[in-house]
Amino acid sequence: MPVSDQVLVEQLCNENPRFRKLYEEHLLLEKQLNEMDQKTYMTPEEELERKKVQKLKLAGKDEMEGILRSLRS
Repeated sequence: MPVSDQVLVEQLCNENPRFRKLYEEHLLLEKQLNEMDQKTYMTPEEELERKKVQKLKLAGKDEMEGILRSLRS
């Protein structure tokens, strides 16, 4: 992430409650995925849960990108 983006993300986390919530959720979902990836074997239910977590993380990232994009223009 470029330095200017890091500064913008920090600023948004401090000033925009929605962005802060999305960012915190993104970090939690990333941690969950990392924990799931440590498993040698996942049940079909765990695989479905992993895909759900991935989709939630992506949706949040897309929304954060939209907020960043609107500020850049």
